[in-house]
Amino acid sequence: MNPVPASPDPESGPPLRPATGRRRADAVPRLAIGCLDDVCPGSLLVAMPALTDPTFAGTVVYVLDHSDTGTLGVVLGRPSQVEIRDVLPGWSDLAVDPGVFHVGGPCETDTALCLATSSVAGPPDAVPGPDANVTDDDVERRAGLRRVAGNVHLVDLDADASDVADRIDGLRVFAGYAGWSPGQLAAEIAEGAWACVPGRAADVLSSAAGPDLWRQVMGRQNGRLAILSTAPADPSAN
Repeated sequence: MNPVPASPDPESGPPLRPATGRRRADAVPRLAIGCLDDVCPGSLLVAMPALTDPTFAGTVVYVLDHSDTGTLGVVLGRPSQVEIRDVLPGWSDLAVDPGVFHVGGPCETDTALCLATSSVAGPPDAVPGPDANVTDDDVERRAGLRRVAGNVHLVDLDADASDVADRIDGLRVFAGYAGWSPGQLAAEIAEGAWACVPGRAADVLSSAAGPDLWRQVMGRQNGRLAILSTAPADPSAN
């Protein structure tokens, strides 16, 4: 891990670059579930048995951004050995256990992305008068937060941790991210490499890792996906 990784500007969103969704192995039968229309910030991309690339086999990816310029997300449930306190000491007390960087994906692994959940209802410091039209999102942005979906926010790690401490329930820091260039993810979903399912705020800070998180997410689905939850998350484990 390099010295303090760069943090994306929460106002402009995380960096989005053509990157590295991975194609399935042609020898694996297709199981196409879901479609590109289901992909949105806050949804989950769940690796299907057709996806055998070790970078993404058995993974769950939380989608941060999706547009006609591409898709960006972070892999959940991949803790590293790098302690947050050794790199970003000001934020370590707000991180949930384990207090380590999680491997968010193969792109720009020296870049830190931070996600937090918040159950704070409404902007407590909003006042009438000139600020009467201040929205929750306005106040959150001033505190260094940018909403991704629901109660999940991107955190500006260049801000002061004390400014967000009272607004969040916990956070997790990711090293790197996963990205798809325009059209790439659509092709991979059509080939059966990914299923797109609704995400929950609790998924971001879940203590489940690797295969356990994969089974947890699959187990709450219906039909074929629920049946697959009993199979190995990583097909190479067969």
